[in-house]
Amino acid sequence: MVLQPHRGSDDPPVRPTERGLSFCGVDMKTGLVFNIQKYCLQDGPGIRTTVFLKGCPLSCSWCHNPEGITPAAEITIIENRCLVCGECRRACPFNKDLPGEGALQTVHELCTQCGGCVRACPTGARQLTGREMTVWEIMREVVQDRIFYEDSGGGVTFSGGEPLMQARFLRELLEACHAEGLSTAVDTCGYASTGGLLEIAPVTNLFLYDLKFMDDARHVQYTGVSNATILNNLRILGSVHGNIWLRIPLIPGITDGEIDLEALAHFAASVRGVRQVNLLPYHKTGLQKFRRLGRPYLLDSVQEPSAELVERIRSKFAAAGLSTVAGG
Repeated sequence: MVLQPHRGSDDPPVRPTERGLSFCGVDMKTGLVFNIQKYCLQDGPGIRTTVFLKGCPLSCSWCHNPEGITPAAEITIIENRCLVCGECRRACPFNKDLPGEGALQTVHELCTQCGGCVRACPTGARQLTGREMTVWEIMREVVQDRIFYEDSGGGVTFSGGEPLMQARFLRELLEACHAEGLSTAVDTCGYASTGGLLEIAPVTNLFLYDLKFMDDARHVQYTGVSNATILNNLRILGSVHGNIWLRIPLIPGITDGEIDLEALAHFAASVRGVRQVNLLPYHKTGLQKFRRLGRPYLLDSVQEPSAELVERIRSKFAAAGLSTVAGG
């Protein structure tokens, strides 16, 4: 589901007690959210609601949520819904300064992401991804599924983007979940301030921690940043938190090199708090999303890994003494 910019804006404000929320004293600071997905089975144990916070310091070539990278609302286009009717162009405040006719391109140099073209689109082909939400608004969503969390051992996962780019807001959300007795997980790339990471550790039941490469040069090549902070943060987090699941993407020809995987397995086994390794086979979910954002997708020719390759790599991590599963 993609959150629309003004959903529920005509509803009267609802106080926590009217919805049965028991927590109090939470700052009404807002955060930028681009999705709230219910009944998730791949973002931690049990049935979960995953809240996706916008903004990420990495730009992974294989990202399956590229709409979460930019730390601001942005327009996406579902091309097969577009009628090329030109309503978007007529609604744009810069219409007279734009060459051409028909539908606007996804992004143009004068675009301020005002959302005028989105509201004018008769088919919903144009969408504004990302909207400001308060802690209360998000909690109203997640507590609706409490029974599913309790019956399945699930809870709430905060993902992105990189949720620690909105560290204060993330902390408020985690505290609110704990006040409601909801289990929490944070899916992080680890490229964040060590202090911010440690600050949320006491109110996070599970960390889903992404590791891509041990080789720093390759990490820079494919994600845009060094892995030094990521590896250092994992060592420190593992010394104070006892429930970390590592998530390792398996991308043929890129992250499946024998030497790098052996180094990853050795490093993972040395971190005290690591309880599980999740191998994430590459898929092309992100391809259409990149196109909707008007950005190039660089891995179009990469194929999904075979079951045999995934099992061979799983066995390598298991041999290092790590509980290892494919997916999750």
